[in-house]
Amino acid sequence: MPHVVLESCIRCKYTDCVDVCPVDCFHEGPNMLVIDPDECIDCAVCIPECPVNAIVPEEDVPGDQQAFIALNADLARSWPNITRRKSALADADAWKDRKDKLPELVR
Repeated sequence: MPHVVLESCIRCKYTDCVDVCPVDCFHEGPNMLVIDPDECIDCAVCIPECPVNAIVPEEDVPGDQQAFIALNADLARSWPNITRRKSALADADAWKDRKDKLPELVR
């Protein structure tokens, strides 16, 4: 099972996870990262790297976040691959603990 980036990544986009991914399965959007489920090898090294706990195995996606399984797959097809760590968004710390951020997603 692949891993999934959840809502808590929106408006934060910390990229600590990108540096440790052995298969470069992350894709970058304007204000979030997603994981390509076809590339993810379920190694889990990215999970502890995320400072907002936005990455989980697909089977552990909470009920209210199930839409992010398809969202990761869809957006990974159109967003560019990211293979190197970058700075988080300038206001990431202000957004990291907020809930209900899906309306903030920029596609």
